[in-house]
Amino acid sequence: MGSFAAEVDVIVVGGGGSGFATALFSAWRGNEVLLLEKAADVGGTTRKSAFGFWVANNKALQRAGLEDRRDECLQFMAKMSRPQRFDPNSPTYGLSEWDFDLIQAIYDSGAEAVELLHEKGALRHRPAEGMVEYFTEVPENKLPAGRVLFPDVDDFAQGGEAGFSMLVPAADEAGVQIVRGCRVQRLVLDGEEVVGVQGTGSDGSAPTYFARRGVVFASGGFVHDDELRENSLHVPAFAGCGVHSNEGDLVRIAGALGVPMRNMSNAWMAPIPFEPVATRDPRVMAMAGIQGDSMVLVNREGQRVVNEKLPYNELSRAFFYRDPITAEYPNLVMFQIWDSRAQEHSAGNYLTTIVSNDDGVIRGQTLAELGGAIDARLAQYESVTGCLRLADGFTAGLRETIERFNRGASEGVDPDFHRGETPIQLVFNGNVKDEGERRNPTVWPISETGPYYAVMICACAMDTKGGPKVNADSQMVDDLDQPIPGLYGVGNCVASVSGNTYWGPGATIGPMMAFAYRAAAAIDREPRRSGARAAVAT
Repeated sequence: MGSFAAEVDVIVVGGGGSGFATALFSAWRGNEVLLLEKAADVGGTTRKSAFGFWVANNKALQRAGLEDRRDECLQFMAKMSRPQRFDPNSPTYGLSEWDFDLIQAIYDSGAEAVELLHEKGALRHRPAEGMVEYFTEVPENKLPAGRVLFPDVDDFAQGGEAGFSMLVPAADEAGVQIVRGCRVQRLVLDGEEVVGVQGTGSDGSAPTYFARRGVVFASGGFVHDDELRENSLHVPAFAGCGVHSNEGDLVRIAGALGVPMRNMSNAWMAPIPFEPVATRDPRVMAMAGIQGDSMVLVNREGQRVVNEKLPYNELSRAFFYRDPITAEYPNLVMFQIWDSRAQEHSAGNYLTTIVSNDDGVIRGQTLAELGGAIDARLAQYESVTGCLRLADGFTAGLRETIERFNRGASEGVDPDFHRGETPIQLVFNGNVKDEGERRNPTVWPISETGPYYAVMICACAMDTKGGPKVNADSQMVDDLDQPIPGLYGVGNCVASVSGNTYWGPGATIGPMMAFAYRAAAAIDREPRRSGARAAVAT
């Protein structure tokens, strides 16, 4: 099929966190590595994030003398991933062999992977001070804090940029070749072996690259392919903060080979400002938490339906309630309402949409005026919300909600949704006015007089977590669960073993480090092939 544009040992498709980790681990083993990035620049969604990573039994825990026992951690992961199947008396805790193999791989290799990145200066990190586990109340979670690591910077909100300021130079030093603006949509086969890829360059070219040992996809999920997202996810999630190049290319590539798909109905969820999502603004960021104490989140009826301080993946579920009578999603877009006190003391933090400028903020001197302004703004987006509008009784419902909320807040409690009653909810509270000694810093009565503020919020898939099935060494498998020679996958482009849950802060990135490490080790066991052999693009 003609000459190859390049012949290397390992090809990595995708230049986000999982791609760079895989490229580095492979290069440090003495392999010649080529990284192909679809976008104009590297970093992917990881670069936009805080770049926290959840790593069981990490070295910082060990140095602190804390024990993250293997059996206990695996039980917790199993319980959270498949609660309906969990059996503490089963050798696999109720999981399938595939599920159990993968969670063992995450526990066994994550700490080694991130420690090697740290020692090489490619991703120096430190423990996340003050960060607790999302599910401290689950009996199987024996460790309330300590699994979360962040790049070693002062401002964790800049973790993504800081991380790539280390990863990119480390890749250069390791000799990783990087090609930007190259979308991969075809494999090159030699019989049943994957020996390369064919790309499409930003200039319209179609270069073909040969891999002597293996091809690793780390190309992100399918969040920005509307057809795949709408027909795969079990909820009507909006496309979120994942980079727009996450279009599920691997789903189609692997599907053509007959690779089985897993976990296609689930995604990493979070609340997110609605308007930039509706207009496809690539700069939009998901909300790690809904900030403020004198504030509530309400639906089109003006009613609270959820604890606003829940971890973002769990909070998102409230947006997807489907009314069994009307067949509508009344919570598809909800409204964060706050007063001038919260505007003064809780605005402008990374964790929130309470902002100190005019971007997306709706204002009203009275609750009635605010409701009218919200409905007018909402009307502009009927084509993407199923014609969602405020109910006729929104203002009355909101007034009643605030009165009920205030009665509890004046006593420091939230009897309806128990806001502030678990440790992680205090982390997600963000900046609030210092009121000295008080029972619950997450609640405070909302002012009886304006001005009032609001922003429209929806729930998004930050990225999807379904795709081709891989084994514990990141090898894609066929319908008989046999590895496809030369074909690997890491990160959100392949099936996550976590089901529909989010084990803890950084539970997207931490496991991908483990699988990048294992993929590099497995590739190193592959024989080197010759580029002179016949190959066919598929």
